[in-house]
Amino acid sequence: MVTWFDHHAITLVNGVSEGLLIYLTAAGLTLIFGLLDVLNLAHGVAYLFGSYVAYQLAAHGGFGVAIVAALVVGGALGGGLNLSIVPLRKRGHLDQALLTIGGAFVLAGVATSVWGFGYHTVNPPAFLSGSVGILGHPFPDYRLAVIGVGLVVAGAMGLVMTRTPAGRVVQAVVADREIASAIGVDVRKVSSLVFMAGTALATFAGVVGAPVIGVNPTIGDQVLLLALVVTVIGGLGSLRGAFIGALVIGEVQSLGSDLVPAVAGFLVFATMAVVLIVRPQGLFGVEQLQR
Repeated sequence: MVTWFDHHAITLVNGVSEGLLIYLTAAGLTLIFGLLDVLNLAHGVAYLFGSYVAYQLAAHGGFGVAIVAALVVGGALGGGLNLSIVPLRKRGHLDQALLTIGGAFVLAGVATSVWGFGYHTVNPPAFLSGSVGILGHPFPDYRLAVIGVGLVVAGAMGLVMTRTPAGRVVQAVVADREIASAIGVDVRKVSSLVFMAGTALATFAGVVGAPVIGVNPTIGDQVLLLALVVTVIGGLGSLRGAFIGALVIGEVQSLGSDLVPAVAGFLVFATMAVVLIVRPQGLFGVEQLQR
């Protein structure tokens, strides 16, 4: 057993890195669905735009500039999507899905008209271009930094939602929009800010993920699919579930690619199927169903 862990140590740590990268996208999707009950299938395009921002700016202005620009782009995208979805807020998830997937096609077309159909690479920051030893095996500094960023974001989101006045206001809106409005909460403003924040998380994830998985016109669809799987496994609307689900899928992907590469892609969906058979509401979906 010790020999197995020693041999696959890098694979296991890489699974954590991949999982937390997925979480950065899935957290925004979960935030929007869990707090606003909006199924946003344009979320992958937000990641796509973030990755192109990294490609365009990281080599020239640095990752700091790229991150700031991506957050601004994400906020703008989220604000626009929120405005477009308001008339459909009470018409069910199918109408929301159709509208946002249509918006995703339009935005993806804009991206390809600007940046083309080619595959691009993004180099990590110079100070993270080396590697560190883990049980005698080299592991990229940048992937280790991705783990740190994912943990910080997860911790910050948990604190904001449970320990701050802003988090309590959001929870009040989630619990009962009418009562929250009656006591003076600007429900539309809160909803808009949550949508913008969730979308900005996706564009931020695009910047962080660009040096790891590259940039191409289909990357948004791939990331959205994984984010949806993670959201379903964790339980719809559960940030804690998204975190655990992302780690599970990250490990499944990493170990699957290393041990059984021929069926690695299938294992992701097999994992989701097993979880839903055992626990149809997802790992942490009980509270959401009760609500």
